[in-house]
Amino acid sequence: MRAFCTTCGMMAMAFAAVGFWCACAFAQQAEKFNGLHMSMGNLSRLSDAKTRSISPESFTGEKGKAGMATEGTGKNAARELGQGWKISPSVRIKANSTFTLADIQGSGAIQQIWMTPTGHWRFLILRMYWDGETEPSVEVPVGDFFACGWNKYAQVSSLAVCVNPGSAFNCYWVMPFRKSAKLTIENISDKDETVYYQVNYTLTEVPADEGYFHAQFRRNNPLPYKQDHVILDGVKGKGHFVGTYMAWQSNNVGWWGEGEIKFFMDGDKEFPTICGTGTEDYFCGSYGFHARTADGTTEYREYTTPYAGMPQVIRPDGLNESQQRFGLYRWHIMDPVRFESDLKVTMQALGWRSGGRYLPLQDDISSVGFWYQTEPHASFPKLPDKDGLEVN
Repeated sequence: MRAFCTTCGMMAMAFAAVGFWCACAFAQQAEKFNGLHMSMGNLSRLSDAKTRSISPESFTGEKGKAGMATEGTGKNAARELGQGWKISPSVRIKANSTFTLADIQGSGAIQQIWMTPTGHWRFLILRMYWDGETEPSVEVPVGDFFACGWNKYAQVSSLAVCVNPGSAFNCYWVMPFRKSAKLTIENISDKDETVYYQVNYTLTEVPADEGYFHAQFRRNNPLPYKQDHVILDGVKGKGHFVGTYMAWQSNNVGWWGEGEIKFFMDGDKEFPTICGTGTEDYFCGSYGFHARTADGTTEYREYTTPYAGMPQVIRPDGLNESQQRFGLYRWHIMDPVRFESDLKVTMQALGWRSGGRYLPLQDDISSVGFWYQTEPHASFPKLPDKDGLEVN
């Protein structure tokens, strides 16, 4: 006797004693859900994963030990209420010092981070270390990591990053670890700063094919003439590229986005395997990100979508007709760029000059490249110093 499996669409053998069975049904029965990669499609599935959270009200994430603080930034406000009443909602990070946001032991994954920092967002450097490594897999100024590189709020509504009023940074990148995870934030400013934060994670088994999350910051200010901006270079190992954020200041009057993105992978030399057709095309826009207004003119139009956006346009203040600023993101969630041994990613900066010719631009361009890969990873280039990071 045979029957049709509604799950996989295959014919299945039927046995009176056990019901209908096929390879698909057997795999579903055998598979044990580990609580990672949550979606509406698996939200009903139960697992043995343990949910934990680290914040200033629970620095270790231990079970049953949150909200016990007797000292903290809220102590004075809670002086009439006592322990358990928002005594430690934030931390003060001393000038020119590093604070450990989270130090997690075991196997699992960070699933969400919320953060609200004070001060200059380029002067707070976020770093992440997996499985006891001594060099960070993530090293990015906090604003750029959360797609707000110009030290000014812009709403971002995407799958990987959300920035909500008034300066609420959120990310949903899955960040697996097998032995440990350590997150730090360095305050390179000369002022003490306050940071509110929460790191939500799960302790669970991590499959062998899970890569480690990486993010790297780079800046050219200005970009040398006839040179491409390098988003990533020297990446070694197997992995896939999953996103780009760029903070782009145009130093010329006129259009700035004719340049092409290029992905050099697995031994590519002079020419890449993947080449885009224009900057606005890469960020899933078109025709210069322009939209027509009610009076018939055109203007840059901000947009924020699940996978790509230009959520920030900082227009000239009248004193300088050039130096418009833009914040752009492109998440390769549905189309990761896979590599087997190495990866380099570059972006051109091109405008127009007379005679219908391209003009290589010398713009102020910062970027963050996001990717997953096997460890160990290659060393990152040294971050710019404080003056090299600053934006005004």
